[in-house]
Amino acid sequence: MSLTWLTILQNVPWKDVISNAPKVAEGAKKLWKTVVKKPPSPALSGSVALEARVITLEAAVSELHGQMLASSELIKTLAEQNAQLIQRIETLRVRVLWLGATTAAVALAALFGLFH
Repeated sequence: MSLTWLTILQNVPWKDVISNAPKVAEGAKKLWKTVVKKPPSPALSGSVALEARVITLEAAVSELHGQMLASSELIKTLAEQNAQLIQRIETLRVRVLWLGATTAAVALAALFGLFH
């Protein structure tokens, strides 16, 4: 099972993911700012018969606006967390490369020490 995850992680274009992470976070922030600035639809005036329908529709629009704000906030938070996660993964990737190189150097030093 770990081999499957390793294969999946090796096939991820990390350079593209890392380079696009700030763009994703910035796009989420722009979406959040746009949604927050957008007020709910204004009330319509009309006859008494239409007034009840308008009030019902306004309530529905207001509820949908609240859901949209919550969703946008969640998207913004997830995009920021995604950017942080990608940055940490890149740091770990570099550390693993250094550890691999160090391990190879120690192994070579040990082999040369055995043969001399």
